[in-house]
Parts: sequence; C-alpha cells; structure tokens
Amino acid sequence: MDRDTLAERIVRAPFHRWLGLEVASADATGVELVMPWREEIISRADPPIMHGGVVAALIDTAGLYAVLAAGGSAIGTAYMHVDYHRPVVSGTVRVRARALKLGRRISVAEAMVYGEGPEPLASGRGGYFPP
Repeated sequence: MDRDTLAERIVRAPFHRWLGLEVASADATGVELVMPWREEIISRADPPIMHGGVVAALIDTAGLYAVLAAGGSAIGTAYMHVDYHRPVVSGTVRVRARALKLGRRISVAEAMVYGEGPEPLASGRGGYFPP
C-alpha cells in the first residue's frame, strides 16, 4: 500500500484524527508517522510528559500501517509489547515502524518513537491479525 493510500486511510479513524497523525513516509521498507504535541496528551504537568497510553497507541498504529505498507493485511492487534526508554516531553513526535514478518495468521512489526532528538524514547513490537 502506498503513502497516499495510507494517508487517506489513517484519517478515517476518529482516534487517529484526534491524535493528529500524518503519514510522513511509507513504502515497503516501513512507515513514519508524525504527531504534533498537544495539551490533551499530557499525563504529568510539571514537566509536561506524554501519557504512556498515547505512546503505546503510536507504536501500535505505526506497526499496523507498516504491515499494510509492506503488502500485508491487518485489521487488528493480537498482541503488543512496549518499552519506555525516556519520557516524551514536548515537540513533534515521530514513530518509525517496519514489518518483520507478513503471515497468513499473524504479521509482526516493530516501531521506535522519537521526539526532536536522535535518541529513541520508546520502542515496541506487535502482532497483527489479518482480515
């Protein structure tokens, strides 16, 4: 699935629209999604830190879209694991994901979350059900 098709598809989901997700890039090697910083995602005010559930949602969504971009099919998450390395504190958030395995019963992808710097803030892996 190409970048334009994924970009059209991502805005169909109300949650993705609420997050403000945009597809920065997508091809068979992976996807990059971008999300702007918003006050509604803060779970700790001083210093402002993004809620871990939002970080997990970014990893989950990017993994599913990486499977689609690689030519697989996926409609939902079978399992997911998230590692939080550092707090997400401000600025644009980017998540990069790539498919590791495209399967008939389950596909697997991994994702990394970045802020404004080069260090990963979180990483994760998920398994996705086909239709």
